[in-house]
Amino acid sequence: MNDVQKPSIWKEYRSHIFLWVLILAVIILALKMGIDEKIVVFSTVVLGLFTQVFTGLGAIIAAIPLVGPFIIKVLTIPFFWLLNGLGYLVGAIAIKRGYGVEFTKSRLLTLSLLIGIVIGYILGHLLPLR
Repeated sequence: MNDVQKPSIWKEYRSHIFLWVLILAVIILALKMGIDEKIVVFSTVVLGLFTQVFTGLGAIIAAIPLVGPFIIKVLTIPFFWLLNGLGYLVGAIAIKRGYGVEFTKSRLLTLSLLIGIVIGYILGHLLPLR
C-alpha cells in the first residue's frame, strides 16, 4: 500500500485564499473611497481571471464532502446553458446579416473544441496518471 498523505486544503490553496482576502479588502477599500462600482467589478473580474482565483474557489467548494461537487454542478451547468443560448442568439443575428459562412466556421470550431474536451475527459478518467 502506498501511504501518501495529501496536503491540507490550507497548504494546497494558500495562495488562492490569500488572493481572495486581498481582493475583498481592495473591494471594500475602493467602495469606501467612492470609486465607481462598475470599475470595481470590472477590475475584480479581470484580476480574478488572470490569477485563476475563481478556479481555486471552485476547487475549495468542491472539496467539501458530499455537497461540494453538487454545489459546483448547480453553479456551472446554468452558466454553460447561458453561453450556449447566447451563441444561438448571436448566430441568428449573424445569419440574418449575411455572415452565414463565418458563422458556420465558428460553430464547427466550437463543436470540434467540445468534442476534444469530451474525449480528453474520457481519456483522463480511463487512463489516470499515477
